[in-house]
Amino acid sequence: MTAVGRVDASGSVVSAPRTEVLSFRAGDGRWLNLHHVTSDRPPTRGPVLLVHGAGVRADVFRTAGQPTIVDALLDAGWDVWLENWRASIDLPPNRWDLDQAAVHDHPAAVATVLEHTGADTLKAVIHCQGSSSFALAAVAGLLPQVDTIVSNAMSLHPVVPRMSALKLSRVVPLVALAMDYVDPHWGKTAPAGFLQRRMVDLVRLSHRECRSGACRMVSFVYGAGHPALWSHDNLSAGSHQWLADEFGPVPLTFFAQMACSVRAGRIVPTGSAPGLPADPVAGAPRTDARFALVAGRDNLCFLPESQERTFDHLERHAPGRHSLHVVEGYGHLDVFMGRYAPRDTFPLILEELSR
Repeated sequence: MTAVGRVDASGSVVSAPRTEVLSFRAGDGRWLNLHHVTSDRPPTRGPVLLVHGAGVRADVFRTAGQPTIVDALLDAGWDVWLENWRASIDLPPNRWDLDQAAVHDHPAAVATVLEHTGADTLKAVIHCQGSSSFALAAVAGLLPQVDTIVSNAMSLHPVVPRMSALKLSRVVPLVALAMDYVDPHWGKTAPAGFLQRRMVDLVRLSHRECRSGACRMVSFVYGAGHPALWSHDNLSAGSHQWLADEFGPVPLTFFAQMACSVRAGRIVPTGSAPGLPADPVAGAPRTDARFALVAGRDNLCFLPESQERTFDHLERHAPGRHSLHVVEGYGHLDVFMGRYAPRDTFPLILEELSR
């Protein structure tokens, strides 16, 4: 990121955050990395790990041209780490699923942060499929060093709009016969393949709510709304332009797992990696972490009921320990990248991390 000054929450001018990239090996040997973000003020609190969703990257939390959740965390004194797990578009494309991330990626990322900081525990802010795979690892007992988890959008119980369920059950199996990945970036840079071009044409005809081809493709791939992941009113012109380059290829292996999970009403492990229960919500979570579940009321990727069901599950096993927040006026990703998020959602996240 460009090194320029900025004004923090107290009104003081501080230098731009600095980023150090640390590579680490996942449990199966795959190379991943962490972005350690620091400011000119030493942290006064412990480490917090941010985990992105499917087909984006660590920098999705650092929306260009506006204050970000990373800035807010730095201003509050946290030691900020961003994980690029195997779904990141900054890494070589691979046919990942949630099991691999839960067993191999997140435990290794947590161990790496703790090794570099000397801390005994850390807190996490997790989003979408970073959230579901991280929560899957936590309830399986694979993340005992994590004591607080702020989860956005979905964690253990995927509930999607009816049209999304139809696409997952009917369209995904057919698309998987012809291609290994779908890529929202096709909306900006025309793909070479015939079928891929026809998909872009279909999206152009069915999604007329936006002039941005990438924005239209994101809505088609990830939800059932117009748009699906945010409200246009919540985005500045700059952030809307910026997001066109923040989405990349997602393997059909993930969508196949999500189709099974939506039918079952909870995350269904594929069995591709050892150490996960066949049914992660059949018993009590094997973690002492406190969950703060966040859902945008207008989310058309995963409905708020997703987090409500997970909260009910957690509440049955530890009444009064966890929390649920359904945020009015927000959807899926605008919880982090909305132009009013510093006022509307960042304080909520900071409060939950400090409890």
